Amino acid sequence: MEKKFFTHVVANIILLALIVVVASVGFVGATTNVFKSNDANPIYRGIGEKQVSLMINVYWGTEYIDGMLAIFEKYGIKTTFFVGGTWVAQYPDMLLKLVEKGHEIGNHGYCHKDHSKLDYDANYKEINTCAKLVFEYAGVNMTLFAPPSGYYCNQTLNAARECGNKVIMWSRDTIDWRDKDAEIVYNRATKDTDSGELILMHPTKHTLAALERIILTYKERGFSIVPVSTNIGEIWTSTNNIQAD
Repeated sequence: MEKKFFTHVVANIILLALIVVVASVGFVGATTNVFKSNDANPIYRGIGEKQVSLMINVYWGTEYIDGMLAIFEKYGIKTTFFVGGTWVAQYPDMLLKLVEKGHEIGNHGYCHKDHSKLDYDANYKEINTCAKLVFEYAGVNMTLFAPPSGYYCNQTLNAARECGNKVIMWSRDTIDWRDKDAEIVYNRATKDTDSGELILMHPTKHTLAALERIILTYKERGFSIVPVSTNIGEIWTSTNNIQAD
């Protein structure tokens, strides 16, 4: 009788331990920001160890892009440009230059609308129209969507997923469109940063003035500057954006 009781107790202890282990693994998995094709939740930061991303949203500021590209090339950096459809229609040659330089291209919608106020069809149209235009001009299939001004709703998430895009937000905003000061941009991009940062910026005069110093600061701290898809856990190379034949 005692032997049976002892065996029963041991079995229960083992079962309880297994439940705790499984629960712990499930919790870790739930908090890991790894790209999953069936997961529509937005991403606010990456998982890259000692990696950060400079994500550049483009609807204007074309006159500063060449200067930014020159600095990126000087330091061998590939980053992510989220392009708006109306900008692409106006500056297709500049889009091609971004692609030729090996940078990742992300979707920023067609008309810079407030996606939180759009229904599913309107969200889908904004994302898909930009996607088709970029593919038409540059042969690039985009997989990342950054909602203009960070506005989105569930319909945005569902439409982006249907378009094969992951919704990308940011962990740090330079607010360079408002505060036209290179020192402020530099501080917001670099102060108290950690691994996995997604740093939002735009092609502006003061961002260009701060860019080289931002890059050097991260290099001195032992950080790599990588495309967003690399930072969030997707496998990325310069050919990940599929080129048309």
